[in-house]
Amino acid sequence: MSTVEASGSGSVADLPIDAEVMGDGRLNRGGVAWSLFEGARNPYVILITIYIFMPYVAGVMVGDPVRGQEVISQWSQYAGWAVMLTAPLLGASIDQLGPRKGWLALIVGLMVPMMVALWWARPDHSGLSVTMVMLLVTAIGLLFAFSEVLHNSLLVRAAGLGAAHKASGLALALGNLTSVAALGFTAWAFALPGKVDWAWVPAAPLFGLDPASHEPERVVALLAAGIFALGALPLFLFTPDAPKTGIPMLTAFRSGAVQLVRMVATVRRYKDAAVYLVSRMFYVDGMNAILIYAGLYAIGVMKWGALEMLMYGIVLSVLAVLGGFVGRWLDAGLGPKSAVRVEIFMSLLGIIALLGMGPDRILYFWAYDVAAHPPMWDGPVFRTLPEWIYILISFSNAVFITAQYASSRTMLTRITPPDQTGAFFGVYALSGVATGWLGPMMVNWGTKATHSQQGGFAMVTILLAIGFVGLLFVRGGGRRI
Repeated sequence: MSTVEASGSGSVADLPIDAEVMGDGRLNRGGVAWSLFEGARNPYVILITIYIFMPYVAGVMVGDPVRGQEVISQWSQYAGWAVMLTAPLLGASIDQLGPRKGWLALIVGLMVPMMVALWWARPDHSGLSVTMVMLLVTAIGLLFAFSEVLHNSLLVRAAGLGAAHKASGLALALGNLTSVAALGFTAWAFALPGKVDWAWVPAAPLFGLDPASHEPERVVALLAAGIFALGALPLFLFTPDAPKTGIPMLTAFRSGAVQLVRMVATVRRYKDAAVYLVSRMFYVDGMNAILIYAGLYAIGVMKWGALEMLMYGIVLSVLAVLGGFVGRWLDAGLGPKSAVRVEIFMSLLGIIALLGMGPDRILYFWAYDVAAHPPMWDGPVFRTLPEWIYILISFSNAVFITAQYASSRTMLTRITPPDQTGAFFGVYALSGVATGWLGPMMVNWGTKATHSQQGGFAMVTILLAIGFVGLLFVRGGGRRI
């Protein structure tokens, strides 16, 4: 595995660093096509995993948000184990395997019909059962992780070293833009009709979708599948592929396993970086859990429906963009280590605050009688003060979690030897998937033990606290003068 690919930036191990590889610094057609792929893939996470479909599964198909959180977190744990056992080896072997686009085509060809099949997750279980839904979602999650490894490895070939950062930034922007557009279209076309008397909103859900059968929630599976299928096509048409290596598949995977061991051995020789990477595994798992279970938690605790979840997703997806700027400002002003600690601390405060919220309760102690207070506004959603405060807390979480992703990368560059950066970023990337099961497992334990969503969500604070304390033992990462 090349050192650059391990970081998720693309592979250049088999490429000479010449003018062709560097490129002219301009974002070409191949780079844009590479970015479009990520922009088309990310709506699945927003529509299915976080805000719409999985909350529907928990609240309607399972019928109890607490039990639903328990079931989904358990299956997420299984998915995390599968990714842990396979994705790092794929990433370490990718340079030896040669061309990637054939593998990606196979993955897209499997993922799209699986997404479409989720449409038949009917509330009366006459289509897919909960177990069948979770099997599909788990398989899609595993294939999603494989697609990330393969897609990232094509970045340098797609855009060149000179424009790789431009393609990467465009991909993130497109992912956010496409997700917000998909949420907005779903709200306009399916959720708002019949609930508001606004001239620009259809009088009834488009295509005759039936709210009583929860078709507006289920249709996001078709929407995510369509966006992914269309957005993936340019990559196969315009992005250059890696050349054939002639290395047999089993030999490539054996070589990848050796590379994994070598990378880990390299990192272990540097105490501060090793402690940092272990700490990061904990706090990143905690922050990922906050994002993954935000929708499940909101439908159970705040009693929100599909329309509220759509608006919630739109607001947070738009405002979370500020997190990148916050991370940059904190890095420059405090140094990345202090920035990460601030971001973890603020996320901890956010979780603790959310645990004290409810439709008739604000921050544990303030009982709120909805009937005794006039609505905050005349709109169709978020009419009470507890809802507004809940959204503000969630907004804070979204900003600081997003900022953490930026600051964490910067932190690693400050505490690693320049000539070993690739190996460290390799372990950095691989550790992100190696313990992806930890957050779901903690949420599952907490939910089972307390029979409440709050108990499951509270377990996330343990992961954040361990990561925060671990950073106290890391030297370096201060502000550059």
